[in-house]
Amino acid sequence: MDTGLTLGTKRLLLGDFKEDDWESVHVYASDPEVVKYMPWGPNTEEETKSFVRQAMKHQQDQPRQHFELAVILRADDSLIGGCGLGLSSAQNREGVLGYCFNNIYWHAGFATEAAEALVLFGFEQLGFHRIWATCDPENLASVKVLEKVGMRHEGQLRENIWIRGR
Repeated sequence: MDTGLTLGTKRLLLGDFKEDDWESVHVYASDPEVVKYMPWGPNTEEETKSFVRQAMKHQQDQPRQHFELAVILRADDSLIGGCGLGLSSAQNREGVLGYCFNNIYWHAGFATEAAEALVLFGFEQLGFHRIWATCDPENLASVKVLEKVGMRHEGQLRENIWIRGR
């Protein structure tokens, strides 16, 4: 990651996507197990390329309001996932958090580490008053991540998004 925004944690670097990242992103974005609880995917190659292009386009916004970041494992410089923080309401100084990881890196604390870095960035650098996320209640691992970064369950929208036929 040689340009743009970079956030560091003990084990990770979070930084702006580059065009050639699409192949690493596609490994997890095309995996049905990874996107089981997502309203998108499994991606085609073109959908993944489009996502990376869109993330790169947001890097040029002034002021920047969307931060879709590649998650790089410091140990071997491999792209293991993506995370994002976007402005959801300027008036309310509110942001929305998200993340997605290659499943071979699940259950190692990487999502929590990345989410913590984004929450800190949102409050300290962007001046957000509130950061929120949505999560399928059946995705217990993601529920735990959100709890670990200090979020609390505020409500449940029942059957509000149609995902893969259910």
